[in-house]
Amino acid sequence: MARSSVLYRKQVEVGGGSNKPVSLEDGIAKIKEMAGIKADRTYKNGKKRKGLVQIVEIVLNLGIDPKHADQMVRGALSLPKGLGKERKVIAFCEGEVAQAASEAGATEAGSDELVKKIQDGWLDFDVAVAHPSMMGKVGKLGRVLGPQGKMPTPKAGTVTPDVASAVKEFSAGRIEYRNDSGGNIHLPVGKTDFPVEDLKENIEAVVEQIVKAKPVAAKGQYLKRVCLSATRTPSVTVEVAA
Repeated sequence: MARSSVLYRKQVEVGGGSNKPVSLEDGIAKIKEMAGIKADRTYKNGKKRKGLVQIVEIVLNLGIDPKHADQMVRGALSLPKGLGKERKVIAFCEGEVAQAASEAGATEAGSDELVKKIQDGWLDFDVAVAHPSMMGKVGKLGRVLGPQGKMPTPKAGTVTPDVASAVKEFSAGRIEYRNDSGGNIHLPVGKTDFPVEDLKENIEAVVEQIVKAKPVAAKGQYLKRVCLSATRTPSVTVEVAA
């Protein structure tokens, strides 16, 4: 049996990896505490490793059957406290709309040339938005962007006539969500250097949105389990108001 690392054992001591639910405030505090634990390692030249500001993620386990299309949960929401960084957004559009998208902060804005660039393997962006008139061309990228969760869709708000506004929103922290094959939704909710209240506000906004998005066809308990974790920490199960 493989032995767990010293860092992991220290994180478990403060509550990491436990399935026992704790309050949201306590869960956030535990994540921040675990993220602050250092492995006490150095590089070969003797220099200390720098600390890492980690991404905090929420995972919601839902009582849905992902095999049925009428139980899929997907959409987009804006986090009240943002994500702590600007996201790279590209826009499929032409002419004046493309110019407006670039002015709004799009990393790339274009039509055929942008489609080809992605077909050739370029995927250095977080979100793709598109004008409805472009979907005939963007549809060619379904096999590339679909598995990455980057395919523009009307339901997620990434196919819209107002491309410039969408670019601004997604650059500032608007995020898409979609359940995976296990009925889980994974979303970033901030960074470990965020104040507890800011993380709490973002998390509550996510939970509220997912609860509102409950499919009519879903039966029984909908919000089954909610966990928080950071980039390099075990998870913590938290209690949330559904």
